[in-house]
Amino acid sequence: MDNLRLCKKCLIRDMADQNKIFQTLRDYIENLDIDIRAGEALYEERLSLCRECDMLFQGMCRKCGCYVELRAAVKANGCPGKRWREEG
Repeated sequence: MDNLRLCKKCLIRDMADQNKIFQTLRDYIENLDIDIRAGEALYEERLSLCRECDMLFQGMCRKCGCYVELRAAVKANGCPGKRWREEG
């Protein structure tokens, strides 16, 4: 437990070496079907907005409880705080 680093503004990928669940989520994201996955530019844009949001805490959205990287990876998903543009 001494190695666990709390990070208020981190994404899963920033903490991946801290906890096995984060690696599992990353693997899930990498294996999403191409038809439902957000494009790389949209994904990174969404994560950038999440990093600026006060609701981000240890890779999770405090507004809805999701892992933001998982939510951002699916193009049909929206931000519960209405911060993301919609995939067109």
